[in-house]
Amino acid sequence: MTAFTTRPEIIGTFGVVTSTHWLASAVGMSVLEGGGNAFDAAVAAGFTLQVVEPHLNGPAGEVPIILHCAREDSVQVICGQGVAPAAATIEAFRDLDLDMVPGTGLLACTVPGAFDAWMLMLRDYGTMELGDLLAPAIAYAEQGYPVLPNVSAAIDNVQEVFETDWPTSAALYLANGVPEAGSLFRNPVMAQTYRRIVKEAEAGGRSREDRIEAARWAWSRGFVAEAIDGFCRETEVMDVCGGPHPALLTGDDLANWSATKEPPLCGDYRDYTLCKTGPWGQGPVALQSLALLKGFDLDDLSPEHPDFVHLVVECHKLAFADREAFYGDPAFAAVPIETLISASYANERRALVGEEASFELRPGTIPGFGAEPIVRIASEESAAGLGQGGGEPTMAKLPEREAEVADTALGDTCHLDVIDRWGNMVSATPSGGWLQSSPAIPELGFCLNTRAQMFWLDERMPSSLEPGKRPRTTLSPSFALRDGRPYMAFGTPGGDQQDQWSLQVFLRHVHFGLNLQEAIDAPEFNSLHFPSSFHPRECEPGKVKLEGRFPEATQEELRRRGHDLQVEEDWSLGRVTAAAKDGDVLKAAANPRFMQGYAAGR
Repeated sequence: MTAFTTRPEIIGTFGVVTSTHWLASAVGMSVLEGGGNAFDAAVAAGFTLQVVEPHLNGPAGEVPIILHCAREDSVQVICGQGVAPAAATIEAFRDLDLDMVPGTGLLACTVPGAFDAWMLMLRDYGTMELGDLLAPAIAYAEQGYPVLPNVSAAIDNVQEVFETDWPTSAALYLANGVPEAGSLFRNPVMAQTYRRIVKEAEAGGRSREDRIEAARWAWSRGFVAEAIDGFCRETEVMDVCGGPHPALLTGDDLANWSATKEPPLCGDYRDYTLCKTGPWGQGPVALQSLALLKGFDLDDLSPEHPDFVHLVVECHKLAFADREAFYGDPAFAAVPIETLISASYANERRALVGEEASFELRPGTIPGFGAEPIVRIASEESAAGLGQGGGEPTMAKLPEREAEVADTALGDTCHLDVIDRWGNMVSATPSGGWLQSSPAIPELGFCLNTRAQMFWLDERMPSSLEPGKRPRTTLSPSFALRDGRPYMAFGTPGGDQQDQWSLQVFLRHVHFGLNLQEAIDAPEFNSLHFPSSFHPRECEPGKVKLEGRFPEATQEELRRRGHDLQVEEDWSLGRVTAAAKDGDVLKAAANPRFMQGYAAGR
């Protein structure tokens, strides 16, 4: 079928790059043009995103990566999700009279994982020197980059917090007042940090691999780790809980962790195989949703048909209920993942999908596994209080501006996809280290992450807090094979919405024949039925957000079936980017919403 599209699908044979910011896409494409491969380009684009989208990711954040190496003809997951510090126990939080990990400040920090994950990929699959790939990010930090409207809004939202409680952030972001959208902003301290890493890397050995290892050392055991350790030991900051708290993270935590590789989890759907991360992330919910959807005939529907929306939403509700009951770091919790993504389990669960909207959280029953999900129902009062540390990325506490911030605080993260002329492919979702969630470390020019807010402080839950454990992250890059051959790298920002929005694009492409750009441009929707992964961890049973571009007849039919609809602005949901390899032809597309994501290629 033909569909409306805001821009052409990019088509070429040399290489394609797509991301959530045009500067990162341009940087990645310049690396391909300079002879680098997809892994080199992804590293350069990833570090650029840290500079130009500081409200959505940063150097001390995290990144899961799914890649295909043409040389090895293999698909791998690189886990750049850092773990809970050694001192981060449930008892430690109870001693502070807390029953939830705060969404802001220093208590919620896990080991920063993004840098080491990028370095691991560069060492094992890249071809270029780190200094060359960091040069664009350093230049933007040093010489300035245009401030996005959402960056300006994020800083404006937390201006009072910076000035009152987080002076190091005020010194960095408010030196000349709130930066205006479109103005140039510089972060010379971050530039100096990366210049020093490059200098120490270049002095670290004769081989490229040795130099990359020297950079990893500078980060996890050298001057970066020392600065983080010192800041965490000497600083107590206000957080969403209303009092000053210290960090639990230490330099030893950084030294004792490194990024890892693992095989993806996979599920077949028609001629496609979808590859996702393990249950330490939410990725398997996409596999579970597809397994459920196999039992329904979607071909005769359309992207805007009420049956399509209803079936996808109801299948998501079941998959996300299982996420709450069963998912966690498999190194710590027994997760029956093979059962959860199996056809037989889906066949049993599919019977729960009825003609009417469901309002209960209904995880499956697998003897010996899982726990009863913790459900916190959102109220009007708590929804208005999102400014007190809710949503993704979590905002700092704003006691006098809660209602205003509630409309603007909900954010997302970043995503990038790259394919080169040799068939190497990368899908990565960098996030964390949001400028508005934790105070800046003055010696480094960036702040720590708050990813530990995804842990439950309840020993019965598979995603409960334990030292050395990965939080059950929402970050969820996607990779698909078609007829057994690598085909599509895609993903989106959006927290709990990631595996909803990206799966809709996949389904529109597979069932309705939309090209990548058409599939991304089509109106999006998502469910808020299940507990949020972010502080204050609430849910809205039966609630469905959808863009106002859906036909009125579709909206009315969904209401008739019992869905609690929240109609959003026409171009407000979804942030998907995607790239595909169709034989020798490469394709790419990017989300037009917010006018900052772009695809490039030739």
